[in-house]
Amino acid sequence: MLRGDHPTSVRVRAICLLALLGALSAALVALGNPGNMGLCGACFLRDIGGALRLHGGPAILRPEVPGIVLGALLLSLATRRHVGRSGSYAMARFFLCVAMGIGAMVFLGCPFRVLQRLGGGDLNALLALPGLLLGVFLATRSEGRGYTLGKTSEVPLAVGLLGPALFLVVLSMFVFGTVLAGPEHGAATGPAHAPWQLALGGGLGAGAVLSATGFCAISACRQVLARRGPMRFAALAFVLAYAATSAATGNLRVGFDGQPIAHGHWLWNNLALVLVGLCGTFAGGCPVRQLVMTGEGNGDAMVGVVGLVLGGSLAHGLKLAATPATADDLGGPSAGGKIAVVVLLVAVTLYGIAMQPRAGRDPASR
Repeated sequence: MLRGDHPTSVRVRAICLLALLGALSAALVALGNPGNMGLCGACFLRDIGGALRLHGGPAILRPEVPGIVLGALLLSLATRRHVGRSGSYAMARFFLCVAMGIGAMVFLGCPFRVLQRLGGGDLNALLALPGLLLGVFLATRSEGRGYTLGKTSEVPLAVGLLGPALFLVVLSMFVFGTVLAGPEHGAATGPAHAPWQLALGGGLGAGAVLSATGFCAISACRQVLARRGPMRFAALAFVLAYAATSAATGNLRVGFDGQPIAHGHWLWNNLALVLVGLCGTFAGGCPVRQLVMTGEGNGDAMVGVVGLVLGGSLAHGLKLAATPATADDLGGPSAGGKIAVVVLLVAVTLYGIAMQPRAGRDPASR
């Protein structure tokens, strides 16, 4: 994180930047984004899938997503860290991100939203946190036995710019097809959202902060388990700043009931996050981290982002996504969603085992 600096300054700066990001995320909720969802990689990519008519669920071209990618791109270019990279097991990353997107839709949020739900006082997320940690723990044990996603290598700059270019197109579609077209074309409809200029600005700032610090919710879980590293303190700073800003804006609600876009089925929340933790670790990062790596030039991360869009779209198109609790309905996962979580847990676990070298052989050599 913030390479080249003294370790103490790295930790302090990371904590301060993630605290600012926590406050920014809560501010986006106060400005109109869904509850405890100022920034969510899986949910927002699912919304983009809906806008592209890949499913019949929530549909909006959220500007925060291209903002994160372009913010990471601009900072990496400004600091001369932008390098086109590719060469890892892209198809594996695609499969893992499809599974991660489905798991996130059963829990109703990606690991980055777990932090926001904790900061917003959602105790359902607190009860589900062990599932995320368990998934990361199991994946790191597999890594200790030799699992690898493959090594990326430097590729021509144009390859690394393809992902950001695609999101620039998405942003242009949003501006020209929604904003300039007017309310009759959907600008005033769809899921809750902050004003697009502020949402885009928030995304750009988030992308720059996450690129500068290298923060990832999955990596923070790794460091919590290892009991060392600055990301765990940065994650805590994010949660506390989010809570403080939520309290100041009247959005802090501590408890199990009445939480926005959440359900209280603790078993399936935990199992869904075990799946998300496994996939996020095996794939090299949480959904938000995949977006940041895309902006930094990692072409394989862009393949993962496409997988997340498809996973979220499948979850809604096949009715695998959970429904949030309301005053009249407890909500929770569907029968199909429960089956999908169990099947994918088995499949991802078997994949991790199969990718462990035997007799000193690298899986890539087989």
